[in-house]
Amino acid sequence: MSDPHLGFIVASYAIGFVVVAGLIVWTVLDHRVQARALERLEARSGRRRGRP
Repeated sequence: MSDPHLGFIVASYAIGFVVVAGLIVWTVLDHRVQARALERLEARSGRRRGRP
């Protein structure tokens, strides 16, 4: 495997993996923040979603 472009290919895959993993972590953390904010709003209003 003496391809002169091997380093570029490996680096591209590594950067792509880091970006996708970062987006997944960001999404999970944001979901937690939004869920907590929703719980606070629901507690303040005294009503639950889905109930009339």
